[in-house]
Amino acid sequence: MRNTKAFKEAVAETLAELARRGVTLAPASVEDIIERNVQAVATQLGIQVRSAWRYFDASVLADSLAQSVREFEASSPDGGVGQAPLPPQDNPELALILAGVPDALAQSGGDLYAVILNVAVNAWMAGHLHGEDGCEGCDGSRGPAGHDWQARMRTLTEMQPDITKWFDRTVWTTAVNDAGYTVTRR
Repeated sequence: MRNTKAFKEAVAETLAELARRGVTLAPASVEDIIERNVQAVATQLGIQVRSAWRYFDASVLADSLAQSVREFEASSPDGGVGQAPLPPQDNPELALILAGVPDALAQSGGDLYAVILNVAVNAWMAGHLHGEDGCEGCDGSRGPAGHDWQARMRTLTEMQPDITKWFDRTVWTTAVNDAGYTVTRR
């Protein structure tokens, strides 16, 4: 089933519909759901899988998946479940981390794993210093006695004066392209 044109189009349409609704799911998850749903329709109606495609509607599936995501987020006792501990948006340290990606790609010869690992560790550390991870060992040590967050932000701001530009996707993509790489979505 997965090698058929109908299946590939269904996945692409569903992902596009999800994007329109502001929901991001892994393509593999969407593929599994579509395969399971089309198989179920074929089984319930006693028809061949290729005939079951006429009952598939990407927008209806996307509505259902988006609703499930919203319900999960709303039912979670902890806000931000599944979200990485990051410092606030437009934070100088996060901007500096993002600004380093094109250079890291060039320096590593395009080793995306090394770049992602570097970004993840640095973003975690930025969140840790800011107190986002709730590290009990650091409680009371942030500030003048320990991690001087304000001094760190002042230093980073001086290093990277145009912080907000790195939160613009086109600026970031242009920098990656200038480093000799492209970011494409399949």
